[in-house]
Amino acid sequence: MTAPEPAELCEVVITAPDPEWLHEFTRGLVVDRLASNVHNFAPVRSVYRWDGDVHDRTEGRAALHTRRTLIPAIVERAATAHPYDIPSISARPIHDGSPTYLAWIREQTDPKSPVRSAESAS
Repeated sequence: MTAPEPAELCEVVITAPDPEWLHEFTRGLVVDRLASNVHNFAPVRSVYRWDGDVHDRTEGRAALHTRRTLIPAIVERAATAHPYDIPSISARPIHDGSPTYLAWIREQTDPKSPVRSAESAS
């Protein structure tokens, strides 16, 4: 297994008002190989301006690892399913890291790659 180009990989951050909804939404991204894995955090406190008012609320936050080329599919899926009119979705490049972990992200987001069981991955 060769190490992927780090700039090809990224971390996508998504927030939503319901942490359980976000967990299920991001789980579906992993199932469909749009992300290799997801870290869900809840609660997070968000402060933002919307419709001229400043809002202060708790939300769920998810950070997922994926390929940059898959971001449009993630955004499109969120556009149809997300409860917010304008979902908070942003990406940060992964510049470096464990070569074997970066290769694993690429493998897990490749629809042609065979699915490994937890036992074979350890």
